[in-house]
Formats: sequence, C-alpha cells, structure tokens
Amino acid sequence: MHAAYGVRKQSLFANHPDEIVEIGPGAGANFRYYRPGTHVIAIEPNPKMHARLRQRAVRHRLRVEIVAGGGESMPLENESTGAVVGTLVLCSVGDPGKVLAEAYRILRAGGPYIFLEHVAARGPSIAAMEQMILRRPWKALFAGCRIDQDALSLVEASPFDALAYEEFTLALNALPFSPHISGTAVK
Repeated sequence: MHAAYGVRKQSLFANHPDEIVEIGPGAGANFRYYRPGTHVIAIEPNPKMHARLRQRAVRHRLRVEIVAGGGESMPLENESTGAVVGTLVLCSVGDPGKVLAEAYRILRAGGPYIFLEHVAARGPSIAAMEQMILRRPWKALFAGCRIDQDALSLVEASPFDALAYEEFTLALNALPFSPHISGTAVK
C-alpha cells in the first residue's frame, strides 16, 4: 500500500513529535514514515503482529513499546502524548466513537489525531452498490473491516476542536473501498 498511500503519508507525518501513539499499527506499515529515534507506543490487539512490529521498528530505527489491547480503552494517562495516529483503523474497531474519544483523552492540548481512512461511498453510485453487496464477505475476509463505515461522520462528531481533511480516491476506482479521507483533528 506504500504505492497507493506513500506520498500522502509522508505529508501527514512530516512534523510529528518524538513520541507517537499509533492505534492498530498491524505490521508497522507506517513505521517507514516516522523519523529515526521516534518512540512509538503501538496499541495493537493482535499478538501475531507484535514480532513484526518489533522487526520493523529495528529496521526503521524506532523505539517501539507494544501495548496489547484495543483503542477503545488505552492504558495511558490523560493528556500524555503529543500525537495519535490511526490509519485504516476506524473501519475495524468495535466502537470507533470510543476510539476517537480515547485519542482525544490521551492527547495534550494542541496535539493532532492524524488519520487516513476509507469511507462510505456517497449517494447512489457504483461504489456504494459495491460496498453494500460486498460488506458481509469483506468483513469476514478482512479482519472485521466494514467497507461502508462512515468514518468522516465519526471524525466530525468527535470532540476535536479543529478538523482539516481532504477527500481522495485511489487510482483503482473499481475497488469498493476507494473513497478516502486523510487529515488531522486537533485537540
């Protein structure tokens, strides 16, 4: 997915602080975009990903601290971090509103929640029809991913004060998850 998201992620993560909390990093796809020496607190519920996270952290010269568990209840202090990252995560968590509330809780004032998400296709369209038809098998095949999740409305309804985002579509328009948003929501 580096080819599809790489330039956008480089821009999103360009000015991150020295410590980042990343929700659902999976195997560490974002690690290549963080500055060497960055301390990443990885909130990753899948223990099968932990070894890969450690390997990627070594490869990209990051300090990683893995916290087993989900983003709905992070064992971190209030206002304890300068940035929270969530990419392609709101579609697969149990309670995305609670994840956003937790991100807000642990961020210091002025800190960004940095996101990149696929979103529900709007209105009557081929993409919306594909998402409707494929949502059940997609969820079963891709770790609970809801391709028709309205991530934009979730972020807009979250407690963040400032929201800046852009909508984009991948070059592969036939994919049911092609509508996307990326940006920041600041506490």
